[in-house]
Amino acid sequence: MNPEYHLIHTSWKDNEPALSDIRRRVFTEEQNVPEELEWDGLDDSCHHILVTDAGNRPIGTGRIKPDGHLGRMAVLSGYRNQGVGSAILRALLDYAGQQHSNRVYLHAQVSAIPFYLKHGFVITGEQFTEAGIPHRSMAMNLTD
Repeated sequence: MNPEYHLIHTSWKDNEPALSDIRRRVFTEEQNVPEELEWDGLDDSCHHILVTDAGNRPIGTGRIKPDGHLGRMAVLSGYRNQGVGSAILRALLDYAGQQHSNRVYLHAQVSAIPFYLKHGFVITGEQFTEAGIPHRSMAMNLTD
């Protein structure tokens, strides 16, 4: 990741405005995900990653639920393809390992499958639609 970006392990309580702003811009505005689907009430129980740029502006986020479900990975459009998403994913995987998780899983938008395959995830299910967007279930074992 570009050294001008800062990655922060955080909670919803500590950074809700920044985390929700990124997700609102990417999911509800850019991808037209309905607000009621984006806000599932589970954020308080998740571990979150927040990435800020050199000016301390929020540019990316992701979360992991206690059961190892990764999700809500979002990077603002002007910062994509610069390693921000990979840094968020690595931080979430490191956190899962520290929590002694054996396996993590996610619901990948079909357009993001190559990204997750590159990071070692495998497809584990048939295509389905979530929030009007085609997805596939993917998973990664963290232990041999």
